[in-house]
Amino acid sequence: MNKDYFFCGVGGSGMLPLAMIVQAQGHRIAGSDRALDQGRTPDKFDWLRAHGVTLHPQDGSGVVSADQVVVATGAVEDTVPDIGAAKRVGATIKTRPQLLSELFNAAPTSIGVAGTSGKSTITGMVAWILDEAGRRPTVVNGAVMKNFADADHPFASALVGGPDLFVAEVDESDGSIARYDPTVAVVSNISLDHKSMEELRDLFGGFVGRSSSAILNLDNPETAALAQILNSSLDPSWATTFSVGDRRADYSAHDIKPLPWGVQFTLSKPWHLDRKVTLKVPGVHNVSNALAALAAVEVYVPVDQAVAALETFAGIRRRLEVVGTQNGVTVIDDFAHNPDKIAATLKTLHAFDGRLLILFQPHGFGPLKLMQREFIEGFAGLMRPNDVLLMPEPVYYGGTTDRSVGSEDIAAGVRAAGRQAQALATRADCGARIVEIAQPGDRIVVMGARDDSLSTFAAELLARL
Repeated sequence: MNKDYFFCGVGGSGMLPLAMIVQAQGHRIAGSDRALDQGRTPDKFDWLRAHGVTLHPQDGSGVVSADQVVVATGAVEDTVPDIGAAKRVGATIKTRPQLLSELFNAAPTSIGVAGTSGKSTITGMVAWILDEAGRRPTVVNGAVMKNFADADHPFASALVGGPDLFVAEVDESDGSIARYDPTVAVVSNISLDHKSMEELRDLFGGFVGRSSSAILNLDNPETAALAQILNSSLDPSWATTFSVGDRRADYSAHDIKPLPWGVQFTLSKPWHLDRKVTLKVPGVHNVSNALAALAAVEVYVPVDQAVAALETFAGIRRRLEVVGTQNGVTVIDDFAHNPDKIAATLKTLHAFDGRLLILFQPHGFGPLKLMQREFIEGFAGLMRPNDVLLMPEPVYYGGTTDRSVGSEDIAAGVRAAGRQAQALATRADCGARIVEIAQPGDRIVVMGARDDSLSTFAAELLARL
């Protein structure tokens, strides 16, 4: 029976793909979004309207019936007008993780991709391999998958396939990973991000424990420990491991050669001939992501066929995405927002010559306070003396967030370690400073998450050069 769904925050990177999949199942979709009310990313909302999504202001006016299912991003609080309206009319309220996990768990075969970093890329790689092999997966990703994006699907963070095989990026930051019961559990890495290490170990351990098989990274101490526990206490075939450089892993990479547009490596598997693999996405971290994806699909796609698909993987939007080059200066748009992701980006870019002008917009005051030391050490340890870091204040849309640690605290720590860093009042101020100091040979990197306007900002920087 078709239902009426109302998505609160329908334009979000996590909500939009879910809405599209629910719509493809025959249900009617409506929604609201704070970004719509504020006039941000109008193209996205025009696209949603054109694809049959009815849009309302985020003031509760779109929630009018007890027959509606109201989907919230996370916190179900009366202070959100749509949620208050849903409670008044008696509508069913579900969180995004609740709805997604229900769809995921209903599939006969499911692949859940979790980890502090690399989730979106691994999910995109798995999706592309399975789709190229004709397996028709249904996929929910947290970012746009370039291979599936075209003029009619510019926001291709979802793939509507068959009901039998469901692939999803699974989030630990809100604890919702505990809802998923995967056939295959992929864990790329476990490191400090939104929760304490004790909480993370419990969440990831439970996720893996509920699976039929697990794909684990030997290069990360936490996931390697998880693999050791599994292989010593349970069926050793449960955990499939991967590593950059360690031949003890089931999938390992060697002879890594950075390329200006990608990376090349040798894939090694026990009892198999080594084979060369060339990726169109750069960085050692993407070699690791590729190993995870190959391991995740090994039961469903022969390895040679999977490698051939990977070599045509175009990447994920805002993952080291080159916006363009003007007057010898290249602008790069990147999602890096936690210390691990920032480290991967800086290491990849420093494989080649050229100064980095880094604009890092933190995605909240909370992460800065939780990881102040890790942010400072990460930038100070990986920036070169001539690199420049510029930071506006974190994204802040109101509320009771603790704002005791801000961008200047990070910049001051980086300066104290002998590197160039400055916090300015606004992102526009940072952009003006970057345009002022940019020289031929520089690479401008726009880093940050949870703000779609960063891509527009990167494009505007390129135009100003």
